[in-house]
Amino acid sequence: MADSTLPTAEPEPRRRATPQDLRALTHPLSWRILRLCLETSQTNQQLAQRLGVAPATLLRRVRALTDAGFLTVEPPRQGEHGAWERPYRATGATWRLDLGTDVDQLTAQIDLAIVDAHRAELFETGPTPGRHTRRAILHLDAETRAELDRRIDALLDEFENRSTQDGTPVSVLWNAIEQRNTP
Repeated sequence: MADSTLPTAEPEPRRRATPQDLRALTHPLSWRILRLCLETSQTNQQLAQRLGVAPATLLRRVRALTDAGFLTVEPPRQGEHGAWERPYRATGATWRLDLGTDVDQLTAQIDLAIVDAHRAELFETGPTPGRHTRRAILHLDAETRAELDRRIDALLDEFENRSTQDGTPVSVLWNAIEQRNTP
Protein backbone atom coordinates (compact mmCIF):
# COMPACT_ATOMS: atom_id res chain seq x y z
CA MET A 1 0.00 0.00 0.00
CA ALA A 2 1.40 3.42 -0.97
CA ASP A 3 2.08 6.02 1.70
CA SER A 4 -0.37 8.89 1.16
CA THR A 5 1.17 11.37 3.59
CA LEU A 6 2.55 14.66 2.39
CA PRO A 7 6.32 14.94 1.93
CA THR A 8 8.13 15.95 5.10
CA ALA A 9 10.88 17.91 3.34
CA GLU A 10 11.18 21.45 4.62
CA PRO A 11 10.50 24.18 2.06
CA GLU A 12 13.26 26.55 1.06
CA PRO A 13 13.99 29.22 3.66
CA ARG A 14 12.30 32.57 3.18
CA ARG A 15 14.23 35.84 2.82
CA ARG A 16 12.97 38.63 5.06
CA ALA A 17 11.62 41.57 3.04
CA THR A 18 13.55 44.83 3.23
CA PRO A 19 11.84 48.22 3.56
CA GLN A 20 12.56 48.80 -0.17
CA ASP A 21 10.89 45.45 -0.99
CA LEU A 22 7.84 46.37 1.06
CA ARG A 23 7.46 49.80 -0.55
CA ALA A 24 7.65 48.23 -4.02
CA LEU A 25 4.91 45.71 -3.21
CA THR A 26 2.27 47.85 -1.47
CA HIS A 27 0.21 48.51 -4.61
CA PRO A 28 -2.00 46.00 -6.50
CA LEU A 29 -0.43 47.13 -9.79
CA SER A 30 2.91 45.77 -8.58
CA TRP A 31 1.48 42.29 -8.21
CA ARG A 32 -0.33 42.48 -11.56
CA ILE A 33 2.88 43.61 -13.28
CA LEU A 34 4.82 40.73 -11.73
CA ARG A 35 2.18 38.24 -12.85
CA LEU A 36 2.13 39.56 -16.43
CA CYS A 37 5.94 39.60 -16.68
CA LEU A 38 6.36 36.12 -15.25
CA GLU A 39 5.98 34.09 -18.43
CA THR A 40 6.80 36.64 -21.12
CA SER A 41 8.74 39.85 -21.03
CA GLN A 42 6.61 42.97 -21.37
CA THR A 43 7.39 46.59 -22.11
CA ASN A 44 6.01 49.46 -20.07
CA GLN A 45 3.70 50.33 -22.99
CA GLN A 46 2.40 46.75 -23.26
CA LEU A 47 1.76 46.60 -19.51
CA ALA A 48 0.01 49.98 -19.49
CA GLN A 49 -2.24 48.95 -22.36
CA ARG A 50 -3.09 45.56 -20.80
CA LEU A 51 -3.83 47.06 -17.37
CA GLY A 52 -5.60 50.19 -18.63
CA VAL A 53 -3.22 52.54 -16.82
CA ALA A 54 -1.29 55.56 -18.07
CA PRO A 55 2.28 54.58 -19.03
CA ALA A 56 3.75 57.25 -16.73
CA THR A 57 1.81 55.86 -13.75
CA LEU A 58 2.90 52.34 -14.57
CA LEU A 59 6.54 53.31 -15.09
CA ARG A 60 6.76 54.41 -11.45
CA ARG A 61 5.70 50.90 -10.33
CA VAL A 62 8.02 49.23 -12.87
CA ARG A 63 11.00 51.25 -11.63
CA ALA A 64 10.27 50.42 -7.98
CA LEU A 65 10.01 46.71 -8.83
CA THR A 66 13.21 46.84 -10.87
CA ASP A 67 15.11 48.69 -8.13
CA ALA A 68 13.98 46.07 -5.59
CA GLY A 69 15.10 43.20 -7.87
CA PHE A 70 11.60 41.84 -8.59
CA LEU A 71 11.85 42.77 -12.29
CA THR A 72 14.89 42.59 -14.51
CA VAL A 73 15.49 44.60 -17.67
CA GLU A 74 16.06 42.45 -20.73
CA PRO A 75 18.11 43.65 -23.72
CA PRO A 76 16.35 46.35 -25.77
CA ARG A 77 14.41 45.10 -28.77
CA GLN A 78 12.90 46.72 -31.81
CA GLY A 79 9.11 47.07 -31.57
CA GLU A 80 6.60 46.48 -34.33
CA HIS A 81 6.81 50.14 -35.48
CA GLY A 82 10.62 50.19 -35.49
CA ALA A 83 11.13 52.01 -32.16
CA TRP A 84 13.43 50.49 -29.58
CA GLU A 85 11.68 49.28 -26.45
CA ARG A 86 12.83 47.96 -23.10
CA PRO A 87 11.17 44.71 -21.98
CA TYR A 88 10.93 43.62 -18.34
CA ARG A 89 10.75 40.11 -16.90
CA ALA A 90 9.76 39.01 -13.38
CA THR A 91 12.61 37.41 -11.45
CA GLY A 92 10.48 35.27 -9.14
CA ALA A 93 12.18 36.88 -6.13
CA THR A 94 8.83 37.34 -4.34
CA TRP A 95 8.11 33.59 -4.27
CA ARG A 96 10.15 32.89 -1.14
CA LEU A 97 9.93 36.38 0.36
CA ASP A 98 8.79 36.72 3.97
CA LEU A 99 6.49 39.74 3.82
CA GLY A 100 5.96 39.80 7.56
CA THR A 101 6.86 43.07 9.16
CA ASP A 102 6.56 44.82 12.48
CA VAL A 103 4.89 47.73 10.72
CA ASP A 104 1.20 46.75 10.80
CA GLN A 105 0.20 49.38 8.26
CA LEU A 106 2.63 48.08 5.61
CA THR A 107 1.60 44.47 6.24
CA ALA A 108 -2.05 45.40 5.78
CA GLN A 109 -1.27 47.38 2.59
CA ILE A 110 0.64 44.45 1.09
CA ASP A 111 -2.05 41.91 2.04
CA LEU A 112 -4.73 44.10 0.47
CA ALA A 113 -2.60 44.72 -2.64
CA ILE A 114 -2.22 40.96 -3.14
CA VAL A 115 -5.95 40.36 -2.60
CA ASP A 116 -6.86 43.24 -4.95
CA ALA A 117 -4.53 41.88 -7.66
CA HIS A 118 -6.02 38.40 -7.28
CA ARG A 119 -9.53 39.89 -7.36
CA ALA A 120 -8.70 41.66 -10.63
CA GLU A 121 -7.50 38.35 -12.11
CA LEU A 122 -10.75 36.67 -11.00
CA PHE A 123 -12.75 39.43 -12.67
CA GLU A 124 -10.72 39.23 -15.91
CA THR A 125 -10.98 35.45 -16.08
CA GLY A 126 -14.70 35.29 -15.39
CA PRO A 127 -16.45 32.05 -14.58
CA THR A 128 -14.38 29.03 -15.56
CA PRO A 129 -14.79 25.32 -14.94
CA GLY A 130 -11.24 25.21 -13.55
CA ARG A 131 -11.99 27.44 -10.58
CA HIS A 132 -11.86 26.03 -7.06
CA THR A 133 -12.66 28.24 -4.09
CA ARG A 134 -12.70 27.20 -0.48
CA ARG A 135 -12.92 29.17 2.72
CA ALA A 136 -12.73 27.78 6.23
CA ILE A 137 -12.45 28.93 9.80
CA LEU A 138 -10.17 26.66 11.80
CA HIS A 139 -9.46 26.68 15.54
CA LEU A 140 -5.76 25.87 15.85
CA ASP A 141 -3.16 26.10 18.59
CA ALA A 142 0.19 27.72 17.74
CA GLU A 143 1.95 24.44 16.98
CA THR A 144 -0.80 23.21 14.67
CA ARG A 145 -0.98 26.59 12.93
CA ALA A 146 2.78 26.49 12.28
CA GLU A 147 2.39 22.96 10.88
CA LEU A 148 -0.40 24.13 8.55
CA ASP A 149 1.80 26.95 7.21
CA ARG A 150 4.75 24.57 6.68
CA ARG A 151 2.59 22.00 4.89
CA ILE A 152 0.97 24.59 2.62
CA ASP A 153 4.43 25.94 1.72
CA ALA A 154 5.69 22.39 1.04
CA LEU A 155 2.62 21.58 -1.07
CA LEU A 156 2.97 24.74 -3.18
CA ASP A 157 6.72 24.07 -3.57
CA GLU A 158 5.98 20.51 -4.70
CA PHE A 159 3.52 21.65 -7.35
CA GLU A 160 5.80 24.50 -8.43
CA ASN A 161 8.48 21.87 -9.11
CA ARG A 162 5.96 19.85 -11.16
CA SER A 163 4.99 22.89 -13.24
CA THR A 164 5.41 22.46 -17.01
CA GLN A 165 5.67 25.00 -19.83
CA ASP A 166 2.66 23.53 -21.64
CA GLY A 167 0.51 23.40 -18.50
CA THR A 168 -2.36 25.78 -17.81
CA PRO A 169 -1.37 28.72 -15.57
CA VAL A 170 -3.18 28.48 -12.24
CA SER A 171 -3.22 31.40 -9.83
CA VAL A 172 -3.19 30.33 -6.17
CA LEU A 173 -3.69 32.66 -3.24
CA TRP A 174 -3.09 31.39 0.29
CA ASN A 175 -3.79 33.75 3.12
CA ALA A 176 -4.35 32.71 6.72
CA ILE A 177 -5.06 35.36 9.31
CA GLU A 178 -5.79 35.01 12.97
CA GLN A 179 -9.24 36.33 13.75
CA ARG A 180 -9.67 38.64 16.68
CA ASN A 181 -12.00 37.32 19.31
CA THR A 182 -15.23 39.28 19.34
CA PRO A 183 -17.72 39.27 22.19
